[in-house]
Amino acid sequence: MFKRKSKIKESYTDRLFLTFVYIFLISVLVIVLYPLIYIVSASISSPGAVSSGRVWLWPVDLSFKGYEVIFSNPQIVTGYANSLFYTFFGTLISVTLTVLIAYPLSRKTFFGRGFLMIFIVFTMLFYGGLIPTYLVVQSLGMVDTRWALLIPNAIAVWQVIIARTFFQSSIPDELVEASEMDGCSDIRFLWSIVLPLAKPIIAVLVLMYAVGQWNAYFDALIYLRSPELHPLQLILRNIIILNTGASGSMDASQMLERQQLADLMKYSLIVAASLPVMIIYPFVQRHFVKGMMIGSVKG
Repeated sequence: MFKRKSKIKESYTDRLFLTFVYIFLISVLVIVLYPLIYIVSASISSPGAVSSGRVWLWPVDLSFKGYEVIFSNPQIVTGYANSLFYTFFGTLISVTLTVLIAYPLSRKTFFGRGFLMIFIVFTMLFYGGLIPTYLVVQSLGMVDTRWALLIPNAIAVWQVIIARTFFQSSIPDELVEASEMDGCSDIRFLWSIVLPLAKPIIAVLVLMYAVGQWNAYFDALIYLRSPELHPLQLILRNIIILNTGASGSMDASQMLERQQLADLMKYSLIVAASLPVMIIYPFVQRHFVKGMMIGSVKG
């Protein structure tokens, strides 16, 4: 007969501590979750209900007028296509360049890696400024082209540091030496061994760069003049400004209707702009957490 293992009895202070922990976590969950629910509910409520403040949790007078207005605008479709283009190719370029610079910096045999790392970190402390950066982009002929949103900010120093730390802690020198003894080239080793082992950190880099590219609008505001090149965020910004600007010769009822629609569109635009990132995140969340822990704690 096997004796049933007795469960360790928690003390009163332990139970009290866990109770406070659960209360705190539930409070944080409510604080974080309520604004999300409110925004979604407001986006599918009627304009009058949103403006009058009758929406506090669930939708009131269910209506999709906000989405109908924004998606009936052809600029929104163009902006979505442009943002998807910038996000996909910008993330691809950024992740590729980050891996290509972070992996050599993680190897002890790479000559001058300390000086190069200091030079890279130096850019986090000192920035040339907007005007010199614009002049550089202009001299390269990238103003009013898609390259202006893909190349100037292709590499982020913080992401390079995280990736380098991951490679240092996860790719041992013995593995490199064994591959060299078998005649494996550096490119083949990086492609066949390093990248398959680096899926967690690649997921981290993809999510960081993709979110940054998707939400960026300031570079487009500075470098792009052609409306057909504008990303979604810049187009949404312009739509909000136009709907909250001067009303001209409108009468009171028209002004009220326009203001109500503008209030509703703000919530619809938030949901429309956040949806792609919310769809992508669950697929990389597991690798994201693992990569962040390995890349930032070990070393």
